[in-house]
Amino acid sequence: MGTIYLDHAATTPVHPRVLKAMLPYLQEQYGNPSGVYHLAREAKKALEAARERVAQFIGAQAQEIVFTSGGTESDNMALQGVARANRGRGNHIITTSIEHHAVLDTALALEKEGFSVTYLPVDEYGLVRVADLKKAIRDDTILISIMYANNEVGTIQPIGDIGRVAREHNIIFHTDAVQAAGYLPLDVNRDGVDLLSLSAHKLYGPKGVGALYIRKGTRIDTLLKGGGQERKWRPGTENVAGIVGLGEAVGLAREKMQERGARLRHLRDMLIAGVLGGIDFARLNGHPEKRLPGNAHFIFEFIEGESLLLSLDLEGIAGSSGSACTSGSLEPSHVLLAMGIPHELAHGSLRLTLGDGNTEEDIKRVLAVLPPVVKRLRDMSPLYSQNAEVSNC
Repeated sequence: MGTIYLDHAATTPVHPRVLKAMLPYLQEQYGNPSGVYHLAREAKKALEAARERVAQFIGAQAQEIVFTSGGTESDNMALQGVARANRGRGNHIITTSIEHHAVLDTALALEKEGFSVTYLPVDEYGLVRVADLKKAIRDDTILISIMYANNEVGTIQPIGDIGRVAREHNIIFHTDAVQAAGYLPLDVNRDGVDLLSLSAHKLYGPKGVGALYIRKGTRIDTLLKGGGQERKWRPGTENVAGIVGLGEAVGLAREKMQERGARLRHLRDMLIAGVLGGIDFARLNGHPEKRLPGNAHFIFEFIEGESLLLSLDLEGIAGSSGSACTSGSLEPSHVLLAMGIPHELAHGSLRLTLGDGNTEEDIKRVLAVLPPVVKRLRDMSPLYSQNAEVSNC
């Protein structure tokens, strides 16, 4: 029996169609797009075709798309670039307490440069309150950065409402849409977004390539210095094969989004119902309805998440406890803590994220394996036995 892969929020396999599109630019079409000869012009043509596809995917113009190495670079460029370019207007930035560390760590670094950062709280579902955002805005606020959907618990933020607030106050608005892309319809004009981050490997494209949408007229500095590639926004020889892969991946996502969403919601709801109905002292994290179609995030009391992951791995099931970027940390998730979940409970989390390759049989297998694994781990916990005795009284 092969591995049941339930960690699509960490990465997705490259789709065969994406790989097929990429291969010529790793082999015979290897030209540097900055050249003037035929081989270079073919690479340039492929690069610009991918730029157009990414722009169409989010409702933007092609010249507003800058290719990067992925979501982390895009987030860094958005926050650092806007902060430094607009310092003459103000030095206040608003973000949330549940952002990906690519945003949070960048915000902390900007604080050391003298910027002031407000970290908005969230409710028990991981939702930002628009009223809290309005209260946080100051005369010197230059940037709002709020993720489209959370990478751990899957909660979808009210991006359109946030965009309207930003517009009303003439504040630049960035959203990290890395987890939302391919699963939710993105439209930068509808949502009032000025900068948006994407990463190819979250939507069946290759690792090491992404994009940053920069609305025309937005003041932003560059992170890197060098050549004139990407209209000097992001110098360095472009990863042509990877960019072609990103273009093909977003094209595939546009075709499959409706069908993919419906299928993943069905599997997700089947998984959630089975877990909550079959395991005591289990809870679902994140919003029950406003959540990504493939995300199911649980807490199991009285056990450690790491032990649970290792036990599931032995059964051929791959999941995670939260963000892949912090999986080596012994600290509980900052997202769960921000949602008001106690430190001791946050250690017992399990994130299962579904994708195109998953089936009902996979879910049935997980629902058969998970309850006895949880029971075995709890049987070794004195805290569980004490609570079980109280429950039986």
